[in-house]
Amino acid sequence: MNNSKWPERSVIPFAIPGLKFVFAAAILTGLLFLMEWTVLWCFSAFITIFICWFFRDPERTVPDQYNCLVSPADGKIIVVEEKTTNEFTHEDCIKISIFMNVFNVHVNRIPFKGTVEDVIYVPGKFINASFDKASEHNERNALVIRTDSGALYGVVQIAGLIAKRIICKVKKGDQMERGSRYGMISFGSRLDLYLPSDSKISVRLGQKVQAGSTILAYLNDHDRIPTIT
Repeated sequence: MNNSKWPERSVIPFAIPGLKFVFAAAILTGLLFLMEWTVLWCFSAFITIFICWFFRDPERTVPDQYNCLVSPADGKIIVVEEKTTNEFTHEDCIKISIFMNVFNVHVNRIPFKGTVEDVIYVPGKFINASFDKASEHNERNALVIRTDSGALYGVVQIAGLIAKRIICKVKKGDQMERGSRYGMISFGSRLDLYLPSDSKISVRLGQKVQAGSTILAYLNDHDRIPTIT
């Protein structure tokens, strides 16, 4: 896992950890073009375009509805279930899992404002992230976040069959804003959320979601939860 500091977003619309790959591919493509190696230049140009596209980092409009919790990743909802406990918050919870394929934006965002109480890295395997057992057996990195109202939730980056590089820029004690960028996982992978058991879920299985903009749930706060239709 790479937990080096992620600097402020640059004017270039790419994820910061991917800039070195973008520049390296562009330079190689330019050299092959100057050397007039047509076949290699065309192949390298294709790879460069793919790398630029893969590391894209689009802006998102973060909703400001009271107590809404947004998706930490682009992808598809593959699990929504109640659990009696979990290894990160150690409380009754609702688990939501999001599967990211290679075509999704891979930048991860903070679901809800709060303080990072713990960062837990667990080494493990690299089986297909779409399988439920990936939550327990794969390499993963969890943030345990306490909201201002005292609610506790966990968001877990999980490596997949191809994805073997988890990037997380935050550390214990950091104050995080809803929708802020905090890391990424290269290539297809999975994110799990462990929400308080009284959260009001607003997504369904199979639904496509976007990091920072799709509302997954509303956290309970003494009957101040909006009505979900």
